[in-house]
Amino acid sequence: MTNEFAGSRYTQWLEHADAETQAELAGLKEQANEIEDRFYKDLEFGTGGMRGVIGAGTNRMNLYTVGRASQGLAQYLLTDTSRPHSVAIAYDSRNRSPEFALEAALVLAANGITAYVFETLRPTPELSFAVRRLNASAGIVVTASHNPPEYNGYKVYGPDGGQMVSEAAGQVIAQIADLDFFSSVKRLTRGEAEAKGLLFWLGEEMDKEYISAVTAVSPNPQIAKEMSDKVKIIYTPLHGAGNLSVRRVLRELGFANVQVVAEQELPDPMFSTVKSPNPEERAAFTIAMELGKQTDADIIIGTDPDCDRMGAVVRDASGEYIVLTGNQSGAIMIHYFLSSLKERGAIPANGVVIKTIVTSEMGAVIARSFGVEVMNTLTGFKYIGEKMTEFTATGSHTFLFGYEESYGYLAGDYARDKDAVIASMLICEAAAYYKKQGKTLYDVLIELYEEYGYFMERLESRTLKGKEGVEKIRGIMENWRLMPPAEVAGVKVTEVLDYSQGIQDLPAENVLKYVLEDGSWFTLRPSGTEPKIKVYFAVKGSSVQDSGNLLDAMTAAVMARVDG
Repeated sequence: MTNEFAGSRYTQWLEHADAETQAELAGLKEQANEIEDRFYKDLEFGTGGMRGVIGAGTNRMNLYTVGRASQGLAQYLLTDTSRPHSVAIAYDSRNRSPEFALEAALVLAANGITAYVFETLRPTPELSFAVRRLNASAGIVVTASHNPPEYNGYKVYGPDGGQMVSEAAGQVIAQIADLDFFSSVKRLTRGEAEAKGLLFWLGEEMDKEYISAVTAVSPNPQIAKEMSDKVKIIYTPLHGAGNLSVRRVLRELGFANVQVVAEQELPDPMFSTVKSPNPEERAAFTIAMELGKQTDADIIIGTDPDCDRMGAVVRDASGEYIVLTGNQSGAIMIHYFLSSLKERGAIPANGVVIKTIVTSEMGAVIARSFGVEVMNTLTGFKYIGEKMTEFTATGSHTFLFGYEESYGYLAGDYARDKDAVIASMLICEAAAYYKKQGKTLYDVLIELYEEYGYFMERLESRTLKGKEGVEKIRGIMENWRLMPPAEVAGVKVTEVLDYSQGIQDLPAENVLKYVLEDGSWFTLRPSGTEPKIKVYFAVKGSSVQDSGNLLDAMTAAVMARVDG
């Protein structure tokens, strides 16, 4: 039996939605649990936007939830009467992405706000660049990153090109909360919006400027030309938005030996060749690694559907392909980037590398060895972008590189979000730079371990869907918060960091970090975009084997309690 609140909303949608939505909902009449899950709440619009399963209902991604969010964003923007407003909009290869992007544009236009929409799918970081280039008031990306095919999402960006910060997002959320899904939302037709000069389409001109901005960041622009056909690169866009941009950047730099995985080259909203289009997972590279073996590739790179995350695969000492973790790729890129700048005498005195609180300390140790300051932020690239905008205003620091363990990287000041296009460029440049020295990237990784320490990390996550899952995640966090462990795997816990209290000059966030006597640590964090709780682990041992043993013991002890 459906609860009364969900049932009344279901009835409202049956009465007021379009015929296609009504037909979908009519087919659910005997499915009380499904109706409740679709209508027991609104799809949550958090600080980064919203993400959910595509379908009819208040707790789903559809034209009505997108329209309502866009109306709320419009009303928030219009509270500032000091300037005319515009919004840039991009989307990826997911189901209904073009329709959702156009719906957002037409709602904004009906509110007198000019919408600039990319004519076809584009990388999320290009949207960040476009917001800045157009001096837009905000940006929207329709994407669900690397979620399963049934998902889509809606991310909102501020005028600096970074994901909207908490204070502004809170004001947008307040506007949305007062809106009805049907009567409150204004909308023009596409023809009306274009005729009124409120809808424009972005294409090749913006692409050129974005690609130029990316290639301008190269710390060693000659290395690709010097090693042009000597470095064999395999690239897979995993059916997403990165295909044209990544290939174009590599080509313009001078890499001539780039082969694309044909089976995964074209956009496919079902991501039919992979279980998950996530470059963090080895399985996503199965086809690419087969091609790599046939061609003896030096490096394999893959980007996720909206092309803001990049994963790299290299050969280990035995010749087998391994997927580098986000922390390992980050350490290699930082070392390459700073080495190249140092050779040119171009490391600024006030240079800074920014990472998140769940990212490995290895990259930080490397950066400091070059005399570069390191800062920590909360998890989420929006916080890195926020620091970049602060530096632009104050001139206190020169941003060099920012990254997070979840395969997100940025160098340069042209955008305010992680960018798999520039990450692809830098990791391939690194492969060329070190190959010229007779080294593979795996050789370099081992050298870095030997010089800076055997850092090793792991991420465990548990997916807990639906209303029950939300309660379970809340219960797990409260359990650990109220009853912190005295020791883990026989090692004393020396520090408990509860970031919900707004510590270390960081905003308050529901994150718990436990530091052990040997310097190891683990962190519990509910995902902000998926029905998951994530547990991050980090150790530093005396060898690869020692670190692995420490990591296994800590992981087993912590996850036994989480699962219990």
